[in-house]
Amino acid sequence: MILRKSCKRQRRQRDAGVTLIEMMVVLVIIAIIAALIVPNVIGRPDEARVTVAKSDIRTLAASLELYRLDARRYPTTEQGLDALVHRPVLDPVPATWAEGGYLATLPQDPWGNPYLYAAPGQSAPFDLISFGADGVAGGEGVDADLTNAATGTS
Repeated sequence: MILRKSCKRQRRQRDAGVTLIEMMVVLVIIAIIAALIVPNVIGRPDEARVTVAKSDIRTLAASLELYRLDARRYPTTEQGLDALVHRPVLDPVPATWAEGGYLATLPQDPWGNPYLYAAPGQSAPFDLISFGADGVAGGEGVDADLTNAATGTS
């Protein structure tokens, strides 16, 4: 009886740990998976920033529409996007304005620049613009300008 218990205890102690070979196999599998996935993920930050900018422009456009429903017009270029956060003091001051504003804060584009607003716009009631990664008009790829016309909003 005592002999059986000691044999079982020894067997459990031998089987209790992970061998070096098992650890190496797991590490090799993780390395293979990482080698397959990492190259696909590395180039994505720029694409993600463009997606965030497009989403911000859609949010700003929707907030401007809510402002228009209350004030019966869009903010002027002089009032700017700040009219979505703070009640305008420049004429024309809206008769009705949502208490607390239409946005909690004004977003900056993913590259740290403010979104530009002009009313009336060139081809829409207003223009919302992010100049992309380079921060200047024009460009291609991540440097391309993003506008509400390009995102399909107002």
